[in-house]
Amino acid sequence: MNSKKKIIIAIDGHSSTGKSTLAKQLAKALDYVYIDTGAMYRAVTYYALLHNLISNDHFDKKRLIKELDNIQINFKYNPDLGYAEVFLNDQNIEKEIRQMRVSNFVSQIATVPEIRKKLVLQQRQIGKNKGVVMDGRDIGSVVFPDAELKIFMTAAPEVRARRRYEELINKGEKVSYDEVLQNVVQRDQTDSTRATSPLIKTKDAIELDNSNLTLNEQFDKVLKLAKQKIADL
Repeated sequence: MNSKKKIIIAIDGHSSTGKSTLAKQLAKALDYVYIDTGAMYRAVTYYALLHNLISNDHFDKKRLIKELDNIQINFKYNPDLGYAEVFLNDQNIEKEIRQMRVSNFVSQIATVPEIRKKLVLQQRQIGKNKGVVMDGRDIGSVVFPDAELKIFMTAAPEVRARRRYEELINKGEKVSYDEVLQNVVQRDQTDSTRATSPLIKTKDAIELDNSNLTLNEQFDKVLKLAKQKIADL
């Protein structure tokens, strides 16, 4: 592929729609850089949990904002896994940030404007040379409003909860389906109604409802769209 003809692919959507899975597939197929922005917010959430800054009845937002300069997030490619893992202050936290205790607080962390500002600046820096697939909640609306291809992923809450539940069970976590469904619904509400950079489908985004699609079917659909965008440059 012509290295000069590169685009930015922005994948937004609801929680547990498989945004990261699709983004990784596209990045590999196109030889692009993949950035999991959700993992960046999860890293901040994990830091807040480690330092007792957030719990079910407590959120020391002011202290967390003051400590943002102490939070260094990096991605390091793992050739054995085929994707980049997340590091917080040089510690690999890829496994820890995928746990339910992080999922339960990440949307709350993501509502803080100061945190979003810091991470958006990092995300824009990563994508300045294009050739990037980035997924999250506000990539097409805020981070890269001029992205050449914007995908908005959605699926029925029950479908997403079932997928997430099976994923967590396979990782050895002890969770119930009802707990996961409640988390999915709650995150939808928080993500869509927050004051700063809410989850929205932009007018130029292509909606992809994957309730009844296989991973291969959705990948083929979006890869075709990406190749057409690149060919049109």
